[in-house]
Amino acid sequence: MKMKNCLLTLVFALLMLDGCSARVVMVSPGPLIRVQDQPVSIRCDVKEYMGPREQDFEWQMSRDQSSKPTKIISTFDASYSDASLSKRVASGDISVLRLQDNEVELKIAEVKETDAGFYLCSTPSTDSVISGNYDAQVQLTVIPNTLSVSPQPLIPVVPEGSDITLSCNVTRQLTHPTYLSVTWSVKKGGTLEDILTFGPQGEVVAGPKFARRYADGGIRLVPGRNGLFELVITRVTSSDEGAYECNGTEWTHENGGKWIKIVESKKEMGTVTVTPTGQSLSVTASSSSSPSSTSLLLSPGNALTLLCSVTASNLPALALEVTWLADGRDIITMERSGVVISNTSSSGAQGKRGEASLERTGAGEYKLGVKGVSGEDGGAYACRIRAFIEKGGRSAGGGGRWHMAAEKMSAPVTVKVSQIKPNFTLNLETVLNPKMTAEPTELACHVTNITHLPLGGRLGVTWEHTTIPGIGDDPQASNLIGSLDGNGNLLPGTMYSDRLKSGVLSLTRVQPNTFKLRFLRTEEFDMGQYVCTVSAWSVNSQGDLVKTAEHQSSPQTVQWVTKRPSLNVVAKHIREASVGGATFEMSCTVTTENLGEVGYSVLIQSQDSVASSVRTIMTLSPDNVLQHGGATDPNRRDSLVLTKSGPTEFRFRLAGVQLSDRGFYWCDITAWTKQQPGQAWTRATSAESNKVRIDFQENGPSFSIAIHSDVSSVYPWETAKMECSLSVSGSSPKTDDLAYEVRWLFTRLRGGETTTQVASVDRFGVVRKDARNSSSDISIERKDTHIYLLNIHGTQDSDSGEYHCIATPWYLSASTGAWTEAGELTSSRVFLTVRFAVWDSLKLPLLYGVAASIGVGLFSLVLGLVCAQCCCRNTTHTPRSRNKLMDLEMD
Repeated sequence: MKMKNCLLTLVFALLMLDGCSARVVMVSPGPLIRVQDQPVSIRCDVKEYMGPREQDFEWQMSRDQSSKPTKIISTFDASYSDASLSKRVASGDISVLRLQDNEVELKIAEVKETDAGFYLCSTPSTDSVISGNYDAQVQLTVIPNTLSVSPQPLIPVVPEGSDITLSCNVTRQLTHPTYLSVTWSVKKGGTLEDILTFGPQGEVVAGPKFARRYADGGIRLVPGRNGLFELVITRVTSSDEGAYECNGTEWTHENGGKWIKIVESKKEMGTVTVTPTGQSLSVTASSSSSPSSTSLLLSPGNALTLLCSVTASNLPALALEVTWLADGRDIITMERSGVVISNTSSSGAQGKRGEASLERTGAGEYKLGVKGVSGEDGGAYACRIRAFIEKGGRSAGGGGRWHMAAEKMSAPVTVKVSQIKPNFTLNLETVLNPKMTAEPTELACHVTNITHLPLGGRLGVTWEHTTIPGIGDDPQASNLIGSLDGNGNLLPGTMYSDRLKSGVLSLTRVQPNTFKLRFLRTEEFDMGQYVCTVSAWSVNSQGDLVKTAEHQSSPQTVQWVTKRPSLNVVAKHIREASVGGATFEMSCTVTTENLGEVGYSVLIQSQDSVASSVRTIMTLSPDNVLQHGGATDPNRRDSLVLTKSGPTEFRFRLAGVQLSDRGFYWCDITAWTKQQPGQAWTRATSAESNKVRIDFQENGPSFSIAIHSDVSSVYPWETAKMECSLSVSGSSPKTDDLAYEVRWLFTRLRGGETTTQVASVDRFGVVRKDARNSSSDISIERKDTHIYLLNIHGTQDSDSGEYHCIATPWYLSASTGAWTEAGELTSSRVFLTVRFAVWDSLKLPLLYGVAASIGVGLFSLVLGLVCAQCCCRNTTHTPRSRNKLMDLEMD
């Protein structure tokens, strides 16, 4: 049994040991290949350990597996290092860096060839049970530095749009499996930017700022032989200026798939400056017949040929857009793609293809041709060049991105076309001269002595007007009225456009050589000087009408003696308002002078006194649109009327005048004119009328009160009626504008002089009864507007006494428009007696007594009979005795 227990304990212990974790020490995966004189780092870490969190490490090295290891460095023993390595440890060439509690790094600043060997990292045990591994080993191989980077020098100055080639030779002696990469960089203003990296395993990585350009083909990598690598940057611009560098790097690929850079070498290739296209671009315009001449004389119908020569240091890299201009306007353009667009004809109108031609005759040579020139083809001709450079290359999907590198304009070549201009004389006369405003005006411009006008030639005219000083805004300016071109098209001036469109003003050609200007209605600002300018038009070789000559007439003055329009307005009473609530009405009559057909606008204005502010009551426009002024009470607008009662008369009516309406009233009238129906009104003159006054005093109504009763005495339980009647005199208001507050008061016959209120009704008809000691009831009845009736129902002796009524009138004042309380009115007194009747007072008690006596007697008789029958009778049956004598004796 004891043996069995021991076996079970052993099995359990083994199971527990299997479940515990074992110490694991690991170093960097190897073998490690490093270059001589380069820094080396070897990491070592421990996991699944017991004891304190911070672990100590010891490093040893042996040249081969069989040699004795040499102690290098320890994390807990400063004297651990071997004597041969103590100086390097003391100088820091060999050091150990703790990265974490369980991880350190052995660092060698400059590895020696003698440092090659096997490196052992060990950890002293802190575990309670020995398990796992306590050291790990990695091999370090040190190779000589054979990396060589040899760049070819760059051309320091290159023209914009050209290509630059960055050639760099990167080699090394292959003694162990290492790999190479090359990186091209450019430094701009102290910032180094990577352009492209090739390697170490054949991959290509473009810098962030050059990725799109590389994808578009603007940057190309050309791997060569024997370590030669070339990077071509195409179509450089000023943004490509900078100092270029070549960086060669040697890599090793360790176990675990990690690439390690073991040595690198960076060499400067040189600084590149990009010459802008504009510095070398040159444009020259010349005549094909006379290249050195800057002017050319042609006859009508001749052909014009001009050459545009372009030179530039980077001409093959440029895409050119060529445009010929005449007097600053585009004639024809050849786009950079070679497509020719004829922008305008030689006459300036919208052109037709073939009128001017443009072709490329050689590298940088472009020829302009114009056939059958006319006088309008003369001018200063210049050639404009826009040079474009494609940014980047051309991707597979289409064209690249272009930017304009420069723009140049040639010196002009003056082209003159000799011709004989037409000649003629002008005579401007006034056909109709107005005598006053609104009369018509007509001017005629006659063309005579016409010579050299070619076949098919036409005449056009332009009319201008200069205002007389003192009239208009700018007396010195000459305003264009309008013109008729060679085709007879009307071109109106800005100031006269509306009048020409409406027909009030007209420009006509009545004969081939006579033009007329006519005003149907001449305004004052039309006075001034008029001139006509006649132009000769002829047809050029392209069929366009061109202006060939122009002459201006002598000025003609149009003026008359102006008579200022006048306006007079008279206001008068139609109805005066002498009391509140009455109607006020006034009329305003207008008289005019020097005014034709006009319309009137009317403003009804008022003021409380001469010194107070002016209020606008109502307005009436010339189109009879009525509007209320801001001073009008919206609730009273129905009481205001403004009408046109005649051609020159207006009437204003105010119904229901109030005290607030008192003051002065007048009309402000403005006269307006129109050039013709449908046009806007033009203000002519205005005037104010005399002032009409509303002035009255407030005289309220007078009231009186009386009390009346049909009877002065009543018997008890009867109804007594007393009538309180009111009357009004003076300016009696309407029934709906009048109300009363009535109170009834009572003085008891027996009980002193105390007066109490019996009941009341307010002006809204609400009845209130006061508390009374009588069993009678009270009601108030309104018979009509002025009569109120007091009813006493079931009168008693306590209702005897004197009665009177008190009334307070309320009326709606016509002068103020508000409810007004009049003075309190007290009526005279009436006496009411409730009479006492003896028989009436006794008949009921007597009747009650007789009835009670009869009732008591009958009740006593009935009670006696009942007792006799029920209570005093023997109920036992006694047989009748046969012996009558014995019965009598017994009785």
